[in-house]
Amino acid sequence: MISFLRRYSFLGLLSLAIDVLLTKIFFSGIRLIRRPFYIRGRRFIVWGKRFTAGVGLRMDAFPEILKPCLHIGDDVQVNDHVHIAAINSVCIGNNVLIASRVFISDHDHGSYGDPGEHSDPEVPPIQRKLCSSPVYIGDNVWIGEGVGILPGVRIGQGAVIGCGAIVTRDVPEYSLAVGNPARVIKKYNLRIKKWERI
Repeated sequence: MISFLRRYSFLGLLSLAIDVLLTKIFFSGIRLIRRPFYIRGRRFIVWGKRFTAGVGLRMDAFPEILKPCLHIGDDVQVNDHVHIAAINSVCIGNNVLIASRVFISDHDHGSYGDPGEHSDPEVPPIQRKLCSSPVYIGDNVWIGEGVGILPGVRIGQGAVIGCGAIVTRDVPEYSLAVGNPARVIKKYNLRIKKWERI
């Protein structure tokens, strides 16, 4: 108890206790969601066991077809001010750790540069057709502070996404990707148990 008081202070510990109680009342199987949080389309979210979230969590699940579009694996932890938005499919694997201020979305307001219909910049963004492509994040992925993960991205098992990266294309398993746009700079060699530069 003394170590908890040192870590959180009395008011912090009281706030944590309230958060734990509210989580247990309103979210079955979830470890902790800290207040404030904002979850829209909750019935379209499939929660894994022992999910943990920091303050300022925002989740938007508005599927085009009325079925779950946001799937979260077991033992996923997201830190403060994470925003996850899905209209098609966002799938997060097991044991994923997500730092603060991360944005993950499977859709855009409009189409820019892809074959087919292009969005007119004279039309207000809110009125442009939503375009989506699934996002998949594999097991044991670590996503650093301030990362953006955009539609159509697949991040392989065991990958690491460095702070501030904007992920616009797939990241292979056991890779380290950094930058804007993100690019792979290292790969983990399973045989010799070492990260190697590419």
